[in-house]
Amino acid sequence: MAHLLGADSISLTLGTRTLFDSVSLGIDDGDRIGVVGPNGAGKSTLLGMLAGRGLPDAGRITRAGGADVALLDQRDELPAGTTIRELVHGASAEHTWASDPRVRSVHAGLLSDLDLDSDVATLSGGQRRRTALAALLVGDHDIIALDEPTNHLDVEGVAWLAEHLSERFGRGSQGKGALIVVTHDRWFLDAVCTRMWEVTGSIGFGEVAQYEGGYAAYVLARAERARSAASSADKRNNLLRKELAWLHRGARARSTKPKYRMDAAEALIADEPPPRDPLELTRMATSRLGKDVLDLEGVTLRFGGDVPGAPPKVLFDDLTWRLGPGDRYGIVGVNGSGKTSLLRLLAGKLTPTSGRVKRGKTIQVAELTQDVEDLDAVAGLSVVEVIESEKRVVSVGGKELTAAQLVERLGFTNERARTLVRELSGGERRRLQLLRLLVGEPNVLLLDEPTNDLDTDTLAALEDLLDGWPGTLIVVSHDRYLLERVCDRQVALMGDGAIRDLPGGVEQYLELRHAAELAAESSPVARAEPVVAQADTDDTAPSAAESRAARKELARIDRRLAKIAQLVKALHAKLADQSTDFVAVAALDAELRALAAERGELEELWLELSESA
Repeated sequence: MAHLLGADSISLTLGTRTLFDSVSLGIDDGDRIGVVGPNGAGKSTLLGMLAGRGLPDAGRITRAGGADVALLDQRDELPAGTTIRELVHGASAEHTWASDPRVRSVHAGLLSDLDLDSDVATLSGGQRRRTALAALLVGDHDIIALDEPTNHLDVEGVAWLAEHLSERFGRGSQGKGALIVVTHDRWFLDAVCTRMWEVTGSIGFGEVAQYEGGYAAYVLARAERARSAASSADKRNNLLRKELAWLHRGARARSTKPKYRMDAAEALIADEPPPRDPLELTRMATSRLGKDVLDLEGVTLRFGGDVPGAPPKVLFDDLTWRLGPGDRYGIVGVNGSGKTSLLRLLAGKLTPTSGRVKRGKTIQVAELTQDVEDLDAVAGLSVVEVIESEKRVVSVGGKELTAAQLVERLGFTNERARTLVRELSGGERRRLQLLRLLVGEPNVLLLDEPTNDLDTDTLAALEDLLDGWPGTLIVVSHDRYLLERVCDRQVALMGDGAIRDLPGGVEQYLELRHAAELAAESSPVARAEPVVAQADTDDTAPSAAESRAARKELARIDRRLAKIAQLVKALHAKLADQSTDFVAVAALDAELRALAAERGELEELWLELSESA
């Protein structure tokens, strides 16, 4: 395995904090490395140095053969006045990049709903992230470094990115480069990465610990290390054992678990308490809430329609949804399907167009929004003072905790607990938001993307708190790990104005979305006759409308070609499994021939349309 990049005894100090102290690392061809660590430990700084955007105070970083490192940072600073096409492909002719299957796959996965001639300045946060990702993924780079690539992506986008990166840098792909990614999305880490780096920063004397395997293997190794440490690590060890026990019991999203040293894992979780008792929590929630909590009855919600010729957007259509005491729901859905609007309806901040929201007499709702600016009013107070101003003693899981104990439990050290709010990082402000909600002891919690800006340790601590929380919990998140850990049921907003129950969790949602895409592509509207230039009868150039129609049809063909490639791959796998069943082989061969014929027709049509686009 060829060596691509090395960091030799690098050190870096920022102010009084030593982030790295004589750290040595190496990246080889085919590596897929996940980087985790506390907020502020130096994860983004490390990626920047490896990509050549910063230099260490001591030591050196070497690249074998001048290996190219491409970095996607968190800022998505796209130059205004540039189109998506220009940003992603530069001056390359369309027939050049569109003939590459990998580029077509990136277009289908990230840009299928975007007009390539749109100015990047008009894009939303999620669209900007997808565009920046696409611009990086279409290039031929030796090492790809991604800093929080799942930010602003929905569940479907995260799943596509994980599959794309696993295929690009997966087994047998040596010679195609390496991947290093900083993310708090633990499902993503387990699905993609084969090695883990833990950046401890000033907390761990400037070290970077290295582990083999994905996130599950990393948790096991960390728990073993914590068990053998001094008694001062007991609290952290207990939290790690609880998360490891949950992993061992079997998350739906966990396709593989560490197969080695299972005796050590069994010893670690032998005294672990059982999973949360839903019946007991429901009993406690009922005593706090009564039988009636929140009911949506025949709710319809529309936006817009004031502009002549522009129809209103219907988010919910005659929706009825009843929430009882102790219900724990996770909500997934495409961006723009109404997830945040649904939370605002439940919180009473939004009035439905028709229907009603019925509220129980004893409910006390707390909502965590995606906006951290609500802390500006207490910017001059310390973390502990903010919590003490709400309540000095809080009951969590049947135990009485002081404000200082609660902030320590959610990751604030003694030093950071006395820090002023205005000096906190984004992740620390997010933690403080959560704490302010919990100290109010609400009996209904509405959480909108609670994992934003939180590191993996803080997420584990948050899940530990929510495990024993008696009340009704509604979580909107793209973090599959969190949803499966703290929620008992999951529902989806498919954009049709209704709520769909998901007994199979996020995997079922992705299957439904895939089926919907296939149905849309095979519908009469999707197969309408494309508009092409009349080159043989008219020498004039195609109109702007004809060009737009041709581009849309090209995008549809690209998506269908990508789907056909996936179907062909699956059929070949079935042929290998059923090679002795001649009847099945004949049927599968017929399907392959049909797909090959369809692919040939689509490629011919693509060539015709490319002249009109």
